[in-house]
Amino acid sequence: VRTLEELLKIAPDMYDITVFGAEPHPNYNRILLSPVLAGEMTLKDIVLNELDWYKDNGIALHTGKKVTAIDRIKRKVVADDGTEAEYDRLLLATGSLPFILPVPGKDLPGVIAYRDIADTEAMIEAAAHHKHAVVIGAGLLGLEAANGLALRGMEVTVVHLADWIMERQLDKSAADMLMQSLEAKGLKFRLGASTTELVQGESGRVCALKLKSGETLPAGLPARHHYSCN
Repeated sequence: VRTLEELLKIAPDMYDITVFGAEPHPNYNRILLSPVLAGEMTLKDIVLNELDWYKDNGIALHTGKKVTAIDRIKRKVVADDGTEAEYDRLLLATGSLPFILPVPGKDLPGVIAYRDIADTEAMIEAAAHHKHAVVIGAGLLGLEAANGLALRGMEVTVVHLADWIMERQLDKSAADMLMQSLEAKGLKFRLGASTTELVQGESGRVCALKLKSGETLPAGLPARHHYSCN
């Protein structure tokens, strides 16, 4: 959509524009999903372009429709509900996908990626019904997820493969200071820890996480995110 904003400034009458989005929302600021999880903001607060913006600029917006096929001969795209749209120029701006650890149990209910609004809403819902959460990966996004879940009343353990948190951004001294501050807020950490299995409970949901060390952590809500997952 940032591309479209620039195109509309430079050549507003050049193209008839159609946008497909798999999510049932107009574009929003993904960076602000963490404040939504923490209860500091709402979905409405992070929307960047309201539906009226698309209408006012003559853009045909298809929300909740995932493009499943591109016919390069006929120059058209086809969505999962059968909607078709012809094109002269096709822009693919799909973003990234979370990395999923290839461990047993990775597809169990309650194992949630952290990338979009649906993931955030799933974590908020789970936090209302479950007590224990495990976040794998102590990068910035993982720590934001852990903090948000803790603010919603969960007991959160952060499992990290490296010897200190945010090792890409911080040296060990700074990381230790940050971790002490987070521990004071109630977060727990397992550093130098590798996940080997997600355990299924009687309800069918994930209920625990096993580490290579043999330790088992209660986990009603493991969260996987951009750098690592569970």
